[in-house]
Amino acid sequence: MKKLMVNGVASITGSENTEELFVLEGTVDVDRNAQVIVDLSIEIEASQEIVWQIQTGVEQWPTWQKDITQVRLSGPIAIGSTFWWETHGLQIVSTILEVEPMKRIVWGGPAHGIEGVHVWSITPTPKGVIVHTAESWDGPPVAADPDGMSAALSASLNAWLAALKSTAESLQLTSAE
Repeated sequence: MKKLMVNGVASITGSENTEELFVLEGTVDVDRNAQVIVDLSIEIEASQEIVWQIQTGVEQWPTWQKDITQVRLSGPIAIGSTFWWETHGLQIVSTILEVEPMKRIVWGGPAHGIEGVHVWSITPTPKGVIVHTAESWDGPPVAADPDGMSAALSASLNAWLAALKSTAESLQLTSAE
């Protein structure tokens, strides 16, 4: 089992690994020791509120992300809530690990032998926001093909950011009319 420290409280994430995870000054971070870490950003010309609403409206993800086919959220967007989702034919259950409304959301958990942690932050700019995402993957499937897994994760996150940008900027234009 993997122990996760969130705001000084330990919880178990379900991994066979016994390393402690990712606390950086009271915030949850990706696993900086993971075999694969992808770190990307994109500028979006939309308000922080619109981007936050789209990103945290998890049950609406399939309407703007072609790779996600189903999502079911277990409760509010809050620490400890889980959501079940299907992407690229894989079923995943993620647990929300941190929420700082309008600014930051983190989720993670085990999926198909991969322990993942996904951090999203939204920072206002004069033209809109910068969305930064970092995700770590570790586990036996990653060890078997780290280059392939890194390429797959990079492609997936780039597609997610592009879809988020397109959706948010389209909504921003609609709300400005």
